[in-house]
Amino acid sequence: MIDLARDTPSNPLLRLGAQPIALTAAALLLLILGVTSIAVWRAYTGAAPETDRMVASRQLQARTAQASEQLVEKTKGLEATQQESIDQLQIVQDQLQTMKRLMAAQQADTKRLSEQVATLNESIENLRQSFASSRATETETPSVTRRKPARHASARRRSRG
Repeated sequence: MIDLARDTPSNPLLRLGAQPIALTAAALLLLILGVTSIAVWRAYTGAAPETDRMVASRQLQARTAQASEQLVEKTKGLEATQQESIDQLQIVQDQLQTMKRLMAAQQADTKRLSEQVATLNESIENLRQSFASSRATETETPSVTRRKPARHASARRRSRG
């Protein structure tokens, strides 16, 4: 019995080694079937990963370009708005300077007119005082009126007549 046990190989690789052409043919057949099934699947679905990647890449580039254009347009819009704001601010500053000048001129006119009114009030007060003092002197001193004696007046009347 010992002889029988030695006749059967215990290693499975030794058993396959006897038919290497059949093993290689089976592996080649499996490889061809796999490649063929992938090709048929791609042809049937119409999708290839390489073209899908290219399409996705182009779409991404297109979206990036569109986003970039939108950013440029928005930036230009912001620049225009900023320039309008600057122009409006300049106009407001000019108007403010004009108002300041007008206000300063008006304050100067008001001051000048106040001084003139004060001068006029002083002049009126001086006139009142001088008028009051002249009346006071008139009432203190009796008015001297010369009356001609009645004789002379009657004598003149006679000589004329």
